[in-house]
Amino acid sequence: MTTFTIVVIVLIAMLLFSAIKVLNEYERGVMFTLGRFTGVKGPGLVIVIPGIQQMRKVDLRVIVLDVPKQDVISRDNVSVKVNAVVYFRIIDPAKAVIQVANPYEATSQLAQTTLRSVLGQHEMDEMLSQRDKLNADIQRILDQATDQWGVKVSNVEIKHVDLDETMIRAMAKQAEAERTRRAKIIHAEGERQAAETLVEAAASLAREPGALQLRYLQTLADISNEKSSTIIFPLPLDLLGPLLDHVRR
Repeated sequence: MTTFTIVVIVLIAMLLFSAIKVLNEYERGVMFTLGRFTGVKGPGLVIVIPGIQQMRKVDLRVIVLDVPKQDVISRDNVSVKVNAVVYFRIIDPAKAVIQVANPYEATSQLAQTTLRSVLGQHEMDEMLSQRDKLNADIQRILDQATDQWGVKVSNVEIKHVDLDETMIRAMAKQAEAERTRRAKIIHAEGERQAAETLVEAAASLAREPGALQLRYLQTLADISNEKSSTIIFPLPLDLLGPLLDHVRR
């Protein structure tokens, strides 16, 4: 066997070896023949004709994208730093290769701008208390925008909303003032209920003079049980009746 034959055999073997591609279950191959899109293949064994065909691998697994902290100015002019995490995956490999140069970078940049845009339309209290609603709004906007790239955004989660020290102190003072206001309202409500109860008790005693006499005697008994230097002389209420009638006249 001549050297030329050996070289030819080796070249053919190398071409055959380079033509055989194996794609995993989570991978797809976007095929181009002479520069034109000719389909999506995989998973498994794929034959690519060297020099004529090209194949771009696409990963179909869920990608976890960490959106870096973004400076956001809320609707009530509060400056905060917000970061989030985005879960997405490619559902159309052809669009992900043909329609956009880098779907991961494009989704990351779009997530950053969308995060600032959506949160800027809400007040700071809403960012802290309505995260589920904000997550759903951001996810919906991202999913609509990335649909043309063959990307499906399945979930968005706001991770942290960082405030500066001045705002934290202001919020603490606001919370303290709110607690003080509620305490005063509760105290005033208790005083009102107590006053209403005293009025009802006084009306009952006024309707029954005997009940007032019993209450008077009970008070004397309570005072006598206490260790006090005060001396009390009981005065029958019957003696005060004529005097009270004279005052009323």
